[in-house]
Amino acid sequence: MKTESCTLLIIGAGPGGYVCGIRAGQLGLDTIVVEGDRPGGTCLNVGCIPSKALIHAADEFAKVSQFAGDNELGISTTAPRIDLARTLAWKDGIVKRLTGGVSSLLKKSGTRVVSGTARILDGKTVEVATRDGPRRISCEHMVIATGSKPLELPALPFGGPVISSTEALDLQELPKRLTVVGGGYIGLEIGTALAKLGAEVTVVEAADRILPQYDAELTKPVMARLAALGITLHLSARASGLTDEGRALTVESAEGRQEIAADKVLVTVGRAPVTRGFGLQDLGLTMNGEFLAIDDRCATSMRGVYAIGDVTGDPMLAHRAMAQGVIVAEHLAGQPALWDKHAIPAVCFTDPEIVTVGQLPGDAAADVQTAVFPFAANGRSLTVERSDGFVRILHAADTGLVLGIQAVGAGVSELAGEFALAIEMGATLTDIAETIHAHPTLSETVQETALKGLGRALHI
Repeated sequence: MKTESCTLLIIGAGPGGYVCGIRAGQLGLDTIVVEGDRPGGTCLNVGCIPSKALIHAADEFAKVSQFAGDNELGISTTAPRIDLARTLAWKDGIVKRLTGGVSSLLKKSGTRVVSGTARILDGKTVEVATRDGPRRISCEHMVIATGSKPLELPALPFGGPVISSTEALDLQELPKRLTVVGGGYIGLEIGTALAKLGAEVTVVEAADRILPQYDAELTKPVMARLAALGITLHLSARASGLTDEGRALTVESAEGRQEIAADKVLVTVGRAPVTRGFGLQDLGLTMNGEFLAIDDRCATSMRGVYAIGDVTGDPMLAHRAMAQGVIVAEHLAGQPALWDKHAIPAVCFTDPEIVTVGQLPGDAAADVQTAVFPFAANGRSLTVERSDGFVRILHAADTGLVLGIQAVGAGVSELAGEFALAIEMGATLTDIAETIHAHPTLSETVQETALKGLGRALHI
């Protein structure tokens, strides 16, 4: 058996793992990254990137379809059609280019990549099954970055017409009828995209509203858009299985039992950390529920073993994993790195998009005030025909310190950086209000919201 050693061994080349590998290599640490599939993990291969590509294609198709009928812009065209196979090829090309880029960046940093499936033997040794046979790697430090996988429902195991987000992003044919189980961001992003491409979409959600992690004001514009797209919602309803023929989903609600015809059933009820099947449980690490417990340097309960990304719990976000990966690499290189982040932006790429950073109204104390500015009062929003939604700032009543910023509207994902920066830098309403924002842009609404909070609103 071939053997080798390194200072840092990273299991998993998802956003957290590959960023940790790149940064460690830059800092001169002898690093090996083990990955059983293509680099980039769920996010790059079957999650964030391909889903946004599909959403973009669906948005463009919806725009063209709009011009096939009467419209205020005076644009006319014939009825469009979409070649889904060609769209998927374009999407796959983006993924291939980005995964190739990750591999190049790892190589450039001096980090070695071993392709294969790792099995942990102890806290300093793994055995990797590669195409060339088993390889044993010993290390001084180990990072668990194995990510997460779609959560399966016992009544709806994946297979046949029941699919996860992975299969939904690689459908070779558009299903005529799609039922989405789970009204969270993954199900709504994919469901909305397929509805724009022409599928009849139904969403089944156990809670009494969609996106239950957000407040009703934020989700109201999304609800309105779902209705405009013809998407049917079944709230406070639970999927209990398929009919014997597998052509319909059975749903239980206060109204009783009903069957919803479906060619495909997309189950998006959450994600589970990948912590089993590769020897991790034998280390006896301290757990936080189903996740690995870590400290502010991402260290687990075993000396020399670290964990980053989805295996460490919520929020399961690629950019959180990346930040953790940098912290581990810099800590091991002797730098004073630890987790002291004040804000992690979360983006829902629904239609319209939702961005949240910091506190939500439900988290706020009694001495917190709220300022809201609607996109209907923003010139740029009107010129792109999407004035639904708003920007909202939560701030301390006495000091004006910004505690949370949220927005719902078309294209607001690009405001996430400004929101996070404001909170991370300890900005006040005055700081934002006195910062000149370009006109005409969506970002003006952030300044206007701050001005409104100060009682100095100009355009409303």
